[in-house]
Amino acid sequence: MYINVAQLLKEPTGSSRSFQIDESLGTDDINSVKGEVTLIRTNRGIMAKAEMTAGVTGICSRCLKPIDYDVNYDFNEECLPSVSTSEGLSSPDQTDNINIDESHMLDLSEIIRQYTLLTMPIKPLCRPDCAGICPSCGHNLNQGSCQCPSHAHDQRWSKLIHLGRESKT
Repeated sequence: MYINVAQLLKEPTGSSRSFQIDESLGTDDINSVKGEVTLIRTNRGIMAKAEMTAGVTGICSRCLKPIDYDVNYDFNEECLPSVSTSEGLSSPDQTDNINIDESHMLDLSEIIRQYTLLTMPIKPLCRPDCAGICPSCGHNLNQGSCQCPSHAHDQRWSKLIHLGRESKT
């Protein structure tokens, strides 16, 4: 997602441009990104303000079914030119900021990727009431109950529960 900001860097502080983004990233389970980015000229560079929606592919944390869902986020990031537009001199390395390259192109791909990954839920669900899978046979309980006996449990826990009861007496 490259945006040419050469003209904006020559304009006075406070000047702005807005862009609609509708792109397919196809990386890190990010399918598409849509939204609006507003670039505002600051005294040092450009402030990028965005409202984005990203289409993401993941795995349901309960039933392990592949799912598609959307994440929404906003960001405000300062972008500094790596070369001064007036003198044509290189600026010192800015590791904490997004740099505008020598040809005055601003690449928002990495910042959009990072914000999308940060916004993704840690344990996505295919639906809020997902029943998950049977711990014994692995049957997807969203498709109905399995044939496992309802009293089936891990025998290793029985010993611990029995020891816990003895210690209370």
